[in-house]
Amino acid sequence: MPALNALMPLAAATLTQPVAGGAQLIVAALAAIALIVVLISLGKVHPFLALVFGGLTVGLLAGENVDDVLKSFSSGFGATAAGVGVLIALGAMFAKLLADSGGADQIVDTIVGRASPRALPWAMAAVGAIIGLPMFFEIGLVLLMPVIYLVARRAQVSLVTIGIPALAGLSAMHGLVPPHPGPLTAIGYLNADLGVTLGLGVLVAIPTVIVSGPLFAVVAGRWVDVPAPHTFDATREGADAQSRPAFGITLGSVLLPVGLMMGKAMADIFIDDKAARLRQVLDVLGTPLVALLIAVVVAMFTLGRGAGMTAKEISKCIESSLPGIAGMLLIVAAGGGFKQVLVDTGIGTLLAEWAKGAHVSVLLLAWVLSVLIRLATGSATVATITASSLMTGLVGGLSTGQTSLVVLAVGAGSVFFSHVNDAGFWLVKEYFGLTVGQTLKTWSIMETLLSVVGLIFVLLLGLVL
Repeated sequence: MPALNALMPLAAATLTQPVAGGAQLIVAALAAIALIVVLISLGKVHPFLALVFGGLTVGLLAGENVDDVLKSFSSGFGATAAGVGVLIALGAMFAKLLADSGGADQIVDTIVGRASPRALPWAMAAVGAIIGLPMFFEIGLVLLMPVIYLVARRAQVSLVTIGIPALAGLSAMHGLVPPHPGPLTAIGYLNADLGVTLGLGVLVAIPTVIVSGPLFAVVAGRWVDVPAPHTFDATREGADAQSRPAFGITLGSVLLPVGLMMGKAMADIFIDDKAARLRQVLDVLGTPLVALLIAVVVAMFTLGRGAGMTAKEISKCIESSLPGIAGMLLIVAAGGGFKQVLVDTGIGTLLAEWAKGAHVSVLLLAWVLSVLIRLATGSATVATITASSLMTGLVGGLSTGQTSLVVLAVGAGSVFFSHVNDAGFWLVKEYFGLTVGQTLKTWSIMETLLSVVGLIFVLLLGLVL
């Protein structure tokens, strides 16, 4: 049984019959997507409101009555908030504990401190990937920037040479590996198995990070040679080196939920007897909600208490993690509503029939749709939500592995060519002290490489799965 079935039953087992003719449904979908793009890009409307208006537009233009459209949107909104929303909240709690305890600093200092000057870009890519596993991109970037400054200054190399590998690690985890909101949402929409997607996501992410991170950084550092500022001459505020949890304990805490979810996937593959006690235990422990809940509880002791935090400080730390993700939760939930309206109009059925008739690769189609929406809106989350919504009707006959690859194709497309309509573009530009042109030559090309290389490895896996 797919991992998120019990949490978010969003993908229908059978294709919904179209409520109108093909031309009308295509126009409705395109108009809704165009409206979302215009509202976000030109109108500067919050993506939550844009997705609400997009959902209403596609339903009404498809010919559904207002009551049915509202019911579809509310159903999708509630199911997504109840499923993915809980996981995002737990992930934010864990990330906050990791940051405030000094665990993130411990991982960074341990790995970077043991690397030779030539190996520093590779070490920073590893740091970015590890930190990126539990953390949102923006949080990971803020945490890593002081270290990137310090390492670049000590090594006397361009800030870009050190920073690009770390950004590649962060971005790859954000786009390809659950429990990040984008991959989690696509998994729920497409009814994919979380454990299998997690394993394949890591498998795709490793070579993707290598190409777009350390290897590209050599070239990018020559194109743009900027010195590191002296903004952070010492360790960031927070837990000092002596009070931090040990590296092994910290790394174990980060990898705990990953291991639990991977354990469930392995049990489903290698233990045929569903009644076997070991498989039942692993199935429960590897359920995303349970795995992340266990990780948070364990982190309260290994990271929180391990860093000398009191019970009151741990409670305050967890509480402070939630306000920052309120906007993300609303966007993802509204995306669920938009997706459900698309599904209920039957647009997925039309796309499925078109893809079969045109013999277009489902993986390539998923990537192209995600790329187009990413370029138009500047949001990886909106691209993932919309593209996976449009793909729901095309995965019904696919195997578990192939469905997971569709999720990864969507995720790879969602990070394509970050430019001026993406908040991450401006965040990187300001932190690195770059011009718009320099940011395009470094960050934007890195994101494009990451997206294209990710697609290549997804397609290669598609040949054997």
